[in-house]
Amino acid sequence: MTSAATDEQAGRRETARRLLDSSETLSYDPVREVDWETALDEDHHGASPEWSTLYGTSYWAELTPRQQRELTRQEAASVASTGIWFEMILQQMMLRDFYAKDPTDPAFQWALTEIADECRHSIMFARGAAKLRAPAYRPRRFVIELGRTFKTLASGEAAYAAILVAEEVLDVMQRDWMRDERVAPFVRTINNIHVVEESRHMKFAREETRDRLRGAGWLRRQVNALVVAIAAYFIVTSMVSDKVYANAGLDLRRAIREARANEHHKSMLRSSCAGLMEFLASAGLLTKASAWFYQRANLL
Repeated sequence: MTSAATDEQAGRRETARRLLDSSETLSYDPVREVDWETALDEDHHGASPEWSTLYGTSYWAELTPRQQRELTRQEAASVASTGIWFEMILQQMMLRDFYAKDPTDPAFQWALTEIADECRHSIMFARGAAKLRAPAYRPRRFVIELGRTFKTLASGEAAYAAILVAEEVLDVMQRDWMRDERVAPFVRTINNIHVVEESRHMKFAREETRDRLRGAGWLRRQVNALVVAIAAYFIVTSMVSDKVYANAGLDLRRAIREARANEHHKSMLRSSCAGLMEFLASAGLLTKASAWFYQRANLL
């Protein structure tokens, strides 16, 4: 092993040790931290209104405050359900990646810690969606099957960069929600827990992406950039199910039409992903082909 490779491995282990230490000192138990007992207060939103897919449209302006709040509650539940779906993909990819590796390696131990975090997050999101009185929102069957294939085949930088995309998009919107007093207090607590703990996960994903790309050639970067962008497209476009509009009592066709044309929401997504796109570009994972998918998903 060369001196540079030894230094890189030592640096990777040190990062994992720091993340393990952080997890020991700053982690939460959602069962105790979240107020699950108090009844849902319908005077609160489920998410910051500005993040609603209809905010800024003529339809939004016609909705009563009560309808607006119900819509954001359904949208927040849909985002949570999509989060559960991808967290299950994430856990399987990490287990497969670290299968039969050295358990004394801090990176191995951190991977198990992150998987444990994601299990708690998924349960927390599930309970939160139920408290918001929302049904089980799921991606379309086609997307579910794509996810099944992706979690089985994706590895290396493709897996970790895709993990980073999903976590970064959620992180920015949830930082807004957790500070917004219009949002239900239990939802704000959920968001705060997720933001704090996911910050460690994102650091690990960035480090793993960089590490796996060392020495990667042009073709490999081109292929993986495209794989990550396609995954990002389906993750982001699945976040808010079309069914939220009907469940909020809205005109489904009109809501879908206006949401898809909503420039305000597209702008919110693009601004939330500025740092992510900068990272992907620096890693050589933002190519002309991949940019097309990010633009289609309103991330670029």
